[in-house]
Amino acid sequence: MKHLLTTLRTVFASLKPRCILLVLLGSGIQAFGVCNIHAYSFVTEGGTLGLELLLYRWTGLSPAISSIVLNGICYAIGWRMLGGTFLAYSGIAVGFYALCYALLEPFAPLFPGLIASPLVCALVGAVFVGVGAGVSMLGGGAPGGDDALAMSLNKRFGWGVEKVYLVSDLSVLLLSLSYIPPEKIVFSLLTVVLSGRIVGWIQKLKKEEQPG
Repeated sequence: MKHLLTTLRTVFASLKPRCILLVLLGSGIQAFGVCNIHAYSFVTEGGTLGLELLLYRWTGLSPAISSIVLNGICYAIGWRMLGGTFLAYSGIAVGFYALCYALLEPFAPLFPGLIASPLVCALVGAVFVGVGAGVSMLGGGAPGGDDALAMSLNKRFGWGVEKVYLVSDLSVLLLSLSYIPPEKIVFSLLTVVLSGRIVGWIQKLKKEEQPG
């Protein structure tokens, strides 16, 4: 127990204010997009976000709750490879995402006219999700468990995060056909591909900034 407490103190002492701010900003951006766009349109996401929306459609369970459970499982899988510092940043991201979602939910959707167009939802939603996840990763954490898994595979095998997203997201999209008409799933595919690309671009910018 003493060793655990010592480890936790060491981990939290290593956290940087700038990184914490990036993690908070990214998770807040993502929560805003999911709550105001994806949750009220027939345009979904992949990964844990898609599973959250799937549970919301099936059971009415708020993503503010399901996000904590689903992401916790993914972080438990990837924490050994990514380390305690990453887990701490991600815990902050998940908690803030859930908090933001819970605060936004009573007022959503803030832009009801926006969700009338599946194409607009796909494009705008992808920007919120992609930028949110990417900014959180710049801070060293991830608001979604699939982000953690993607970062783990990227670190272990060198796989591009956008490719990992595509595989996991397509799997969730197949399940989402249970409530999204087949002719409209193409818009979800568009948002999945675009958001993954945005995360990949942000990750590449981070690598370019690092000294060789």
